[in-house]
Formats: sequence, structure tokens, C-alpha cells
Amino acid sequence: MKNNPSLKGLCIAVVAFVFAFGIYFLFLAKKNYYVVDNPTPNTYYYKINEGEEGVIAAGQTVPLHLSQGRNSIKVYDQNRKFLYDSAFEVSKIRGLINIAHQDYYINDQYYGYNLKKDSLLLALDKTMIDGTSYYGGAKHFNKLYSEDFYYNVDEDYDKIVKNIQKVESRSKIFRKQDYLNYYKEYYKF
Repeated sequence: MKNNPSLKGLCIAVVAFVFAFGIYFLFLAKKNYYVVDNPTPNTYYYKINEGEEGVIAAGQTVPLHLSQGRNSIKVYDQNRKFLYDSAFEVSKIRGLINIAHQDYYINDQYYGYNLKKDSLLLALDKTMIDGTSYYGGAKHFNKLYSEDFYYNVDEDYDKIVKNIQKVESRSKIFRKQDYLNYYKEYYKF
């Protein structure tokens, strides 16, 4: 085979393309998964869809596999005494099972150029938490299952979002105390 510069260029381009996608999928791609979360000091046992029994300790977040569609869960306390069973519908690619029915808050963080964060927050609804008003319109959640967020309870917001031409938002679900800590650290009124 002759020394063909076009063929060499094509081979180099294909290798660079495969390498770039490999780097993206190994290190940069956001993983989609479901979690069971327990912010309480109690331990719980659970069975999802009559599968294997799982255990979640105090303050733990456990990733798990869920099927799209209807799922069921049975929950037991630390003495394996039956607490409740329920069903929930899964339609998105990430979600959180609130096994102890505790308070969570789904907050939107805004990104973009020329973003005036304080005036934007003042224009949004207020959320009442323990008798105190918080700006930003975080949505309260204490039901069994939610999937109305982008970042899960064990993920952080992106520090920088590039190539945004307009103001956009990303939502994250927080445990109650984590949300209060985030609010005090991030917002300076």
C-alpha cells in the first residue's frame, strides 16, 4: 500500500473521534440512577418489586435499579417489623425513594451570562421552613417517590456550565438540613 496522506488523515480523525467519545463516556457523562435515601437516625429494611431485601442505615443513600413503569416497595423497621407497602410510577431516568417520608426540597439553581442572582431570587416564590421564609421558591417534597429534579441528593451542582446563551436552571433535591446549609452558604442577602 502506498503512502496515502488522505488515508492517514482519515485514520487519525477516526482515532481522535473514538478517543474523545471514550473520554466523555468514562469521565464526563452524567450517570443516571435511582436512590433510596434515609436522613433519619433509624435503620430500615425494604423489598422492591418482591426482589432481594435491602438495608439502609441512618444517613445513608443507596443506589438501586428500578424498572420504568409501576414498582412496589415494602418497608420494615430495624426489628423487621412491617411498616408499610406502597406503589409508585417511574417514568424518568433518575429518582429518589424517600423511605422515611422526611422533608426534602427541590431547588433550582440558575446559570447564564449577566445573571443577577439576588434580584432573580427575590422575584421567585418564598418557601416557609420552620417558620422562616426562604427566597428562591424551592419545592417541598415528603412523599415516597420523586423524579422531578436533575441532580440527585448525593450529587453536587456543576460549578460551571459552559456555552449557555441565555439564563437556564438545573434542579437538585436536598435533604432539609442540607438545603438550609446550602442556602446559607450560597445566598448572601
